[in-house]
Amino acid sequence: IGKSRVAVELNREINKMNLLIHSHNKEILHRTGKVTATQVKNAFQGIATAQKTLLVHFKDMATEFRSRIGIDRAASTYPKYNVAYKNLERFLKEKYKVQDIPLNQLDLPFIEAYDFYLRVERKLKAESIVTIVALLLKAVRIALHRNLITYPPFLGYKPEKPEFHIRSLSAEEFERLISTPLKLPSQSFIRDLFVFAAFTGLSFIDLKQLTWKDIITEEDGSLWISMSRQKTDIPFNVKLLDIPIHIIEKYKGITGTGKDDPVFKVLSHRRISDALKVIAKHCNITTNITFHVARHCFASQLCLSQGVPIESVSRMMGHRNIQTTQRYARVNNEKIGNDMKQLSGRLAGKFNYTANNQ
Repeated sequence: IGKSRVAVELNREINKMNLLIHSHNKEILHRTGKVTATQVKNAFQGIATAQKTLLVHFKDMATEFRSRIGIDRAASTYPKYNVAYKNLERFLKEKYKVQDIPLNQLDLPFIEAYDFYLRVERKLKAESIVTIVALLLKAVRIALHRNLITYPPFLGYKPEKPEFHIRSLSAEEFERLISTPLKLPSQSFIRDLFVFAAFTGLSFIDLKQLTWKDIITEEDGSLWISMSRQKTDIPFNVKLLDIPIHIIEKYKGITGTGKDDPVFKVLSHRRISDALKVIAKHCNITTNITFHVARHCFASQLCLSQGVPIESVSRMMGHRNIQTTQRYARVNNEKIGNDMKQLSGRLAGKFNYTANNQ
């Protein structure tokens, strides 16, 4: 523009503006992976771009989950969202001194610090940490899918997998549970529900939602449960043996026999769990029993220990993969002994061994 003092000053300001524009352009591109002229202009003029924050996004995710309860989501899972939200909120206040944080500010150090906070400072159980962190990772996946962020902020993070503790009754405990006389009809009913789940592999929520239309009759006259798991929406089929059929007949008609009527009038999870502990004590069972233990009994005592292939067990339990089923497999000395006995029978006479053979 010339070389007067005014022109020199003006050129200097123009250069500053150019540098600032280029700086904003570079920063936005690095942060979001793409850039528009409007974004650069707003940044240059000091106009903040609306960016969804983590806690707001997490709460929206929880609200969406709640709206699907009774359709394809279980009510028992919803409290986990509240627990995860409160831990995340507390972490932001204590460690970042903020009420919330923009999604685009999440990075690998954030989740590593969060993991450390839950594990070391809060001293939460490994199983709780897995659930809490999994919901945060789910929130990030949704944010990516909806273009709220354009890159995975936690790339490289590998959550620690807790050691899986087997919770199953032994064969002797299961026999005592079935055969020990009970005085109260209410206790007998709850025990029958547990035994039914142990012979079918049904979870509590699937048992509660079991209706007459889910029980089908095959051409050979056998009865099967055919439905999808509430937790994963994976279909499964399991044949009803004599004991579960007897239990169905015992309570048939109490809740109606229409195709959409429930097969059993299932009480709340807490009431059943409390009653099971009383029943277990009466049966001299020391294992910490919950309703989910029935599902473990199905996998370990009634299927795998009796020689049912793990592939079949996995299908009947509605698992996504066999690795999940393997966690349920309680391989005990009795099972190993039976396997070796069968192997001994198959190998008998196949090899000749002479002790004095030189």
